[in-house]
Amino acid sequence: ERAEGAEAGAAARAEAPGGPCPHVAVFCVGNRLMLDEGLGPAVYDELAAGYDFPDEVTLFDVGCMGLDMLEHVNAYDYLVTVDALDGTGEPAGTLFEFAPEDAARHSGAMASLHDLKLVDLFDAATLLGYEAEGRCFGMQVDNMSPAELTVGLTPPVYEALPRLVDTVLACLVKRGVPVRVRATGCLVEPGYQHRMGAQA
Repeated sequence: ERAEGAEAGAAARAEAPGGPCPHVAVFCVGNRLMLDEGLGPAVYDELAAGYDFPDEVTLFDVGCMGLDMLEHVNAYDYLVTVDALDGTGEPAGTLFEFAPEDAARHSGAMASLHDLKLVDLFDAATLLGYEAEGRCFGMQVDNMSPAELTVGLTPPVYEALPRLVDTVLACLVKRGVPVRVRATGCLVEPGYQHRMGAQA
């Protein structure tokens, strides 16, 4: 597991107009060595390289979601997961957004490729008296079972990656998180569009 707080968090720590910045964890789930299974880590890379977040926001490259993430349900006000999806019946690159409870026991469009979903974390946390809100973002994949270990994404998933990054950024901004484009120092605002490897 890798985690990155905002190295330049001081520059982005200004409070949002609606109040203080919430404590947010972004869980980017997946295996980098299995083509589109590495979607979550690819989003992590783009966010970590291109943007500055306040200290209240932490990005996690978590690999596969596990109960070891349970402590974060208690430590953060809002949890975001980014993961590859399969079996939706939609073309590769199609984006999905849903609340954890909406994905609770689905085996189709809202089924993560991993056994443990955010809703499972919330269920376990509730038993311990923890409370948090969250949002799940995913994309229909093309191939997450290559014959050999392969780092990278298939063309349709790679082409749609900027839209997924934009969706996560928009969610954070809507929650009152001041996010700055590292290359310019400008705040991410409605209508902003992410560019792969060239945030400007």
